[in-house]
Amino acid sequence: MPNWERRPKTQAVIFSEVICKVPSVPALVILPFALPLSELVELCAFQPGRQTTHLLHWTTSRTYVLEGLIGPVLLANNRYSAYKITMKALYCQQNSPGEEMTFVFQERENLPPTRDNDVKVQVRACALSWIDTKLLSEIKLEKELLPVGREISGVVLEVGRKVTFFQPDDEVVGILPLDSEEPGLCEVILVHEHYLVRKPEKVCWVEAAGTVRDGVRAYTALHYLSQVSPGKTVLVMDGASPFGTIAIQLAQHRGAKVISTAYSLEDKQYLERLRPPVEGIRQPLVARVIDVSNGKIDVAESCLEETGGLGVDIVLDAGVKLYSAEDESTSKSQLLPHKHDIITLLGVGGHWITTEKNLQLDPPDSHSLFLKGATVSFLNDEIWNLSNIQQGKYLSILEDTMEKLSSSIFRPQLDEPIPLYEAKVSMEIVQKNQARKRQVIQF
Repeated sequence: MPNWERRPKTQAVIFSEVICKVPSVPALVILPFALPLSELVELCAFQPGRQTTHLLHWTTSRTYVLEGLIGPVLLANNRYSAYKITMKALYCQQNSPGEEMTFVFQERENLPPTRDNDVKVQVRACALSWIDTKLLSEIKLEKELLPVGREISGVVLEVGRKVTFFQPDDEVVGILPLDSEEPGLCEVILVHEHYLVRKPEKVCWVEAAGTVRDGVRAYTALHYLSQVSPGKTVLVMDGASPFGTIAIQLAQHRGAKVISTAYSLEDKQYLERLRPPVEGIRQPLVARVIDVSNGKIDVAESCLEETGGLGVDIVLDAGVKLYSAEDESTSKSQLLPHKHDIITLLGVGGHWITTEKNLQLDPPDSHSLFLKGATVSFLNDEIWNLSNIQQGKYLSILEDTMEKLSSSIFRPQLDEPIPLYEAKVSMEIVQKNQARKRQVIQF
C-alpha cells in the first residue's frame, strides 16, 4: 500500500473522483503527475468497499489504461473513457465600486500546460489576507473575478523543463504575485519557480503558509527600511496582531529593546507572556506593554519615560489618526496614536515605518522631523515583485523566514486550521478586518 504520509494526497482524491460507471469498460487515465507503476497497482487495489481495479496497460509514467473504476467519467468512444480533473477554487467578486465583496467557489477543469519555468504545486495550506481592491484598480489589475489566497505551502507535482530549483515531491512555500491568475485556494496550481522556496521539514504546512507574509513584512520594515540592530529601541504598535507578533520576535532576536501597544486586556496578557525560545531565559520579549484600550494612557509620554527622554529609534505603526478625535468615527481609530504623538516619541535619527498609505504631513510635522533628522518610510511588501532586480533579496527573505520558523525564533499568531468548505465565511471575516489571528485554510 502506498505511503500516504509521504505521497501527495491528490492521488487518493483523484482516484475517488475519476471513476467509470461501467466497470467492464476500461478507462484511459492521464495523471497530472508521475506515479511509479508499483504504487499505481497498490493504489488501484486499495479501494475499500469497491471492486479491485485491474491494470491492463501502461504507456508512460503518467498514462495508464485501467478497468474496474466505479463512478462518473466522460466516454471518449465505445471502448475507452477519459476524465477531466475538476477542482474548486475561491474567487472574490465586486459588481460595483463601494459594493460589498462576495466570495464564490468556481470549478476549474484541467490546468493549462506547465510552462518552462512553472512549478505545479498541490496546495496543502493557504493563508487568508485582506484584498486591497483599490490598489489592484490603481495598477490596472482589477477584474470581474479576483483569485483568493496568495500565501501557500504544498508539494511539487511537476516542473517545467527550465526549472532548476525544484523537482517533484519537494515541499515548498511562497507568495503568489499580485497579478497571478491562480487562486491559492485551489487543490493544484501553477507557480513560477521564482516565487517559491523550500519548506523546512520541521515546519508544518499551516505554519509555513501562515507565517510567510508576516515574515516578509517584518523583514522589509526592520531590516531594509530601518536596519534594526542591538541596542536600539523599537516600538511595535498592536503587537498582538499576527504581523506585530513576528515583528516583535525579529526585533528582539536582533538585540533590540521592544515596546508595544495592546488594544485589549487579552492582548496585554498575551504580550506579557511572550518569551524567547531559549530554555532557561524568563525575560519577556517585550520590555513594556502599553495598554491603550481605555484611551487614557499617553503613548508618547510612556515611550519617553521608558527611554529616559531620548525617544525610540524605530516606530512600526498599525495605522495613525490623520485628523482630530471628533473626525475619527470607528472604534479602532480611537485606539490609534495621532501622527503628532509618533513624531514626538521619535528619537534623533529615528525611523518611522508606517502602514498608513494616506499619511499627510503638515509643514510643522515636516519641520519637527527635519530637526530630529528622522525619516518616514512606507511599508509596502509588494515592492519585492515589482522589479526582477529585487528577486534575489526577496527569495533570501523567504528562506530566512522559514529558517527562523524552523528554529522557533518565529512563533506565529495563528487560529485553528480551517477546512476548505468554510473558506468563504473565513474570507468574509478577514476582508472586514475582524480576525485577530491569522486564518489558514488546510487541505
